[in-house]
Parts: sequence; structure tokens; C-alpha cells
Amino acid sequence: MTARRPDEERVEDRVAPRQVVRRTAVHEGRIFDLVQDDVDLGDAGVVAREYLDHPGAVAVVVLDEHDRVLLLRQYRHPVRAEMWEIPAGLLDVVGEPAVEAAARELAEEADLTAGRWDVLVDFATTPGASNEALRVFLARDVREVPHADRHTRTGEESEIVTRWVPLDEAVERTLAGGLHNPSAVVGILAAAASRADGWASLRDVDVPWPYRRGELPD
Repeated sequence: MTARRPDEERVEDRVAPRQVVRRTAVHEGRIFDLVQDDVDLGDAGVVAREYLDHPGAVAVVVLDEHDRVLLLRQYRHPVRAEMWEIPAGLLDVVGEPAVEAAARELAEEADLTAGRWDVLVDFATTPGASNEALRVFLARDVREVPHADRHTRTGEESEIVTRWVPLDEAVERTLAGGLHNPSAVVGILAAAASRADGWASLRDVDVPWPYRRGELPD
């Protein structure tokens, strides 16, 4: 590992907002809106930038005692594909802790609960076109939700198919181009990297998340 010089800045993203001179709602949608910000870039002048104003989301890498990861197959209409994913959902309840949203999605999409939760990785899905922030949790010590308490799935979720896949095999399928869902790709590779390091990179579920909408300054 190459040592960093004392005068070198750490290679790490940082929140550094530029002044928004004006914001215009271009389109108000059911889940997210299309907005235009006129942004003051100082010497570069004021520029107009359109992007999706998104509530954000959570996803869950679920590992069982056999080191298998849970994948769900679900139809995604924009790309006209049945994709293998990890449990995920929107942060559409204002103020809800992210780990509670993740636990709800795990129960609703996979009929599972987990006894141990950790933050695995955070990422911005499409930072050039959306403010969507996504936090991926690692869930272990899983148990099935009793049949009487299970969520009734509708729409595309009613067609969900589940499969437990060895984590190493999931990594192979990801690198071979067989998996394309971003939270699955990021989550699977992050889980493999963290496992190789003895899970030392895992973070507490309440670690700050400055990129979540409502946390970012305007």
C-alpha cells in the first residue's frame, strides 16, 4: 500500500454544494420529480441543470449460514428485463430510519427478518442525472416471517422469484455481465470485499448518511 504524502488530500467524496439561484419544477411524478436548478459555479457562471429529485432508497445483501446471498427475480419495465436483484425499496416514509425501511422491504419482498444488521456500502446511483442516494445493508441471522404475517405482494412484486446463490458464484455472475441491477452489483462486490477483510469495513446502522435527501443542503 502506497503511503499518502502529508500534503495530499484524501481521495474521498465530500458534500460541497454550490448556490442554487433558482429551482423550477419541470414535471411532478408519482415517485420522483424532474427539476431544474440554476447553479452558480462562480467563475464558470450560472448553469442550468435538470435532474430527478428522488427520495432515495435502501437495499439489503442477505447472507445465510451457508454464505449464500438471496437474489430476487423481478420484471423491470424501463429496461424490458427480468433482473436478479437484492431486496430493495424507496425511502418514502419521511423521517424513517434507513435500517427500518430496509427491514420492512426484506419482510415484504422476501418474507424474512434478520437478527443482525450492518451498513455495507453507500452510493449515488446516477449523480449526473439524479440525487438518488442508496444505502446497502448487510443482513444476517435470518428467519422466515410466519405465513399468517406475510405481506401480500402486488404488481411486478407478485411475480418475484427467490433464489439463494453462493456469494462467490454471485460475484462470478456479476463480473461476467450476468447481473445488471446496480444495488445488486455494488452490494455483491462490496460483500465479497468486506468478507475478504474479515468484515472489518462494516459500519453501525446509525452511521451518518449525508447524501440522503433532506440531509443535503440546498
